[in-house]
Amino acid sequence: MNYDSALTQGARNAIQVCLRLRPHERLTLISDRAAGEITAALIDQIDQVGAHYRSFVLEDLVDRPSPDMPLEVLRDLETSQVSIFAAQAETGELSMRMQMMAIVNRNRLRHGHMVNISKAIMLQGMRADFQHIDRLSNTIIEKARQAHQIKATTPNGTHLTAEFSPALKWVKTSGIISPDKWGNLPGGEIFTSPFSVNGVFVVDGVVGDYLCQKYGDLKSTPLRIEIKDTRITHLECENKELLNEFAAYIRTDENSNRVGEFAIGTNLAIQDIIGNILQDEKIPGIHMAFGHPYNEHTGQTWNSRTHIDCVGRNFDIAFDDEPIMRGGKFLVEVN
Repeated sequence: MNYDSALTQGARNAIQVCLRLRPHERLTLISDRAAGEITAALIDQIDQVGAHYRSFVLEDLVDRPSPDMPLEVLRDLETSQVSIFAAQAETGELSMRMQMMAIVNRNRLRHGHMVNISKAIMLQGMRADFQHIDRLSNTIIEKARQAHQIKATTPNGTHLTAEFSPALKWVKTSGIISPDKWGNLPGGEIFTSPFSVNGVFVVDGVVGDYLCQKYGDLKSTPLRIEIKDTRITHLECENKELLNEFAAYIRTDENSNRVGEFAIGTNLAIQDIIGNILQDEKIPGIHMAFGHPYNEHTGQTWNSRTHIDCVGRNFDIAFDDEPIMRGGKFLVEVN
């Protein structure tokens, strides 16, 4: 399939910089029809490396949405060292992706997770200098690991206080992917599962999972989330349809309304929200997810079947008493 040559830089970053694919390795590529042009750009880069691979298009194997990953794909993943998922999220398919991730985690694949990848992302966040982002992420994560408390505020009304436990690990996903932790692409964040979170989070960026495609940028109709002892206690939003869908989502299981992930975006190539969670959660600032706490990486003791990210804008952030961000701009020097 032909593709726009403007996709080349982002595809080269994905294959050669972020995943560091080598000629002797094998890669499994899972995509859908919507990502056809992007898939072609990725395959061209795989061919340039000279690695063996197999490419799957989900609609050729299963009716979507599907709760299960096709067995043929799961078997192929068992034989690979590197993998990519580049497809749109559909309602009810989280379990499909979790089946895939179980193999990724067990076999320690270098996995690039590109849910809801778009051409705009390939031309923005995927063109980042990921080596610089990795150095910035290292600087921020070392400070975060020493912090007992992080406070975050925004002009739109966010005021959060999060506390952290030495028993819960901070994780870096800067875009440079290792066997220790798969990563979203574009990369650029550090995250943990917090010990506690209290306050108000005004989501004037985006919400995740399949709701992101439906509602996009929430700047004009923010979702206001009140949090006490790490659980959602109250929701407000002028968009009643979004409010009702989000409220239903966080009632899925006993921990769906619990802050599972507390994260700081570090991708400096991202200047503003575009309405796509894959990129938007990497914008410099805070994002949190309710539900699954990535306990296999953070060490958290509880679990959930759901995970929905929430992203805000224009943060001031302080680690204990040290300001590290003002107006969405980092104040730290990169090592």
